[in-house]
Amino acid sequence: MNTHFTDKKIKYIGSQLSPHWIYKNFHLQGDSIIGFIGEVDVKIDEMVDIEDVINNEPIYSKKMLNFIIEQYDISLTAMVYAQRLFISIIKETLEEYNIFVTRKGDDLFYKNRKLSVSIATKSITSCLIHTALNIIKEGAPIEASDLSEMGINDIKEFALKIMDKYSKETTDIKMATYKVRGVVE
Repeated sequence: MNTHFTDKKIKYIGSQLSPHWIYKNFHLQGDSIIGFIGEVDVKIDEMVDIEDVINNEPIYSKKMLNFIIEQYDISLTAMVYAQRLFISIIKETLEEYNIFVTRKGDDLFYKNRKLSVSIATKSITSCLIHTALNIIKEGAPIEASDLSEMGINDIKEFALKIMDKYSKETTDIKMATYKVRGVVE
């Protein structure tokens, strides 16, 4: 899996969760994960999560650590499993900093305040995940927590650790499928 962190600030508005966005913008072809920092402002008309649309809950944060993952040859159900794996990797990485968060499905909470947003979806050619963590919580429409209050100051280093772990895990999962022999009755 390709990994890349860009220092370019990108405002995430939802349209980036589209097939080949990583390839077109960062020239990474195939299964990839990209990290970046930027404002998140997803209006209802760009929302992928139908529940958020029904509840009229747009997403906003002044500054977030964003990840976009694109994987091919995977079903939406498998991608939701991958999303949960990715969230668990973030949780484990925070624990390495002695920061303990609670995971509820695909969301992370710190001191009962929401730290993350995450969605998995399917495109015509691939499946995609967008996950973001508040760096600063000011302006969030809900009671939120952020990496700043946790003492995570080197956001790039933190992001690189997460992306490397996810890349290694997905590679290891594929290798696990190659080493077994099929069984028949």
